[in-house]
Amino acid sequence: MNSRVRFGVDSVCASPSYWLPSARQVGLVTNDAARLAADPTRLSRLALLDAAIPLVRLFAPEHGLSSAAADGTSVSDQTDPRTGLPVYSLYGERVRPSTESLRDLDVVLFDIPDVGARFYTYSSTLYHMMAACAEAHLPLIVLDRPNPLGGDLTNAEGPLLDPACRSFVGEAVIPLRHQLTLGELARLWNRERFPTASLRVIPCEGWSRRMTWPDTGLPWVTTSPAMPTFASVRGYPVTGIFEATNLSVGRGTARPFQLVGAPWLESDRVVRRLATWAMRGVEFAATTFLPTSSRYQGEWCQGVELRIADAGTRHSVAAGMLLLASIVGTHREAFQWATYPTAANPTGEGHFERLCGRRDIRPVFDARPDTIDLDTVHEWTSTGDWTERVQEVLLYR
Repeated sequence: MNSRVRFGVDSVCASPSYWLPSARQVGLVTNDAARLAADPTRLSRLALLDAAIPLVRLFAPEHGLSSAAADGTSVSDQTDPRTGLPVYSLYGERVRPSTESLRDLDVVLFDIPDVGARFYTYSSTLYHMMAACAEAHLPLIVLDRPNPLGGDLTNAEGPLLDPACRSFVGEAVIPLRHQLTLGELARLWNRERFPTASLRVIPCEGWSRRMTWPDTGLPWVTTSPAMPTFASVRGYPVTGIFEATNLSVGRGTARPFQLVGAPWLESDRVVRRLATWAMRGVEFAATTFLPTSSRYQGEWCQGVELRIADAGTRHSVAAGMLLLASIVGTHREAFQWATYPTAANPTGEGHFERLCGRRDIRPVFDARPDTIDLDTVHEWTSTGDWTERVQEVLLYR
């Protein structure tokens, strides 16, 4: 592997006495997707232990330490079979660590790969860990990793979260596609939400804002069951909102979040309708697929396949909104909004509003989907003053 990109965890493992000179009891928020850039087969927690970092406790986000638990499923505390360390779940009975679980620690490290979309819950786990560490007067160190969708802020897309829609799939007023690393988000929240938090970010080396994941030269490591490839990550900001509908997003296929469909969908009509809007870099094609799990398990679905020419394509969220408008307008009787029960939202109600981050968008789909056009979705996906707001927290150029 010839990649010049290194993660924050690589720096710590190379110079542990420099980064953690006096820590005696260290907590780590992590999962099996967290590997070294220098050796993508090497779990970061094992590498930290080998570097004599005194880990005594682990914390795991949604999908558990294995990063393999089903979406939305409550995960219990456990013992890590690889290290023998106790693992406190932050997705189940609690999403924020208890005071007791932090009491005897000197510092908490955070090392989890993200996918760059607000409603992917790993960033919410960071948000809650920051809040808990601030309350406990406990230092937090984020071991940074690249945003796989890149850091070009001109590609950021809303909707910006309305605080009235705050939930575990969106804790802060940030765009749906924010174009920051988790380290940069932590710096933003340190400034705007948790000014008393003792935060340090150990940055990546060799990564710049223009780079999307393929540019790193590193293999993709599955971050959760529905993110087996970078192509699924690329499609996630486009089709993630369809989780709040009665359509499949390709879970149970080899291409989750690259497909949208249902047995009742007239995909040719939907695609023809989409052709009236020119979305540079994003194309849709009619297809069929058979989910082996999740919605429409074992049923052939007529579908729409998402084709994105470039991972840095602008207006990907807008394209998803137009796809939804085309489906709703074509299938007013068959289309339905759906609940999405999870450990963080047991009733599953209001899932679309939680995902998109605004309450005023769904009524437009309900009442007048035929009026939704490029101007409409560009207004919905505006990021306001986001670029100016984040300038002081940026770590990469």
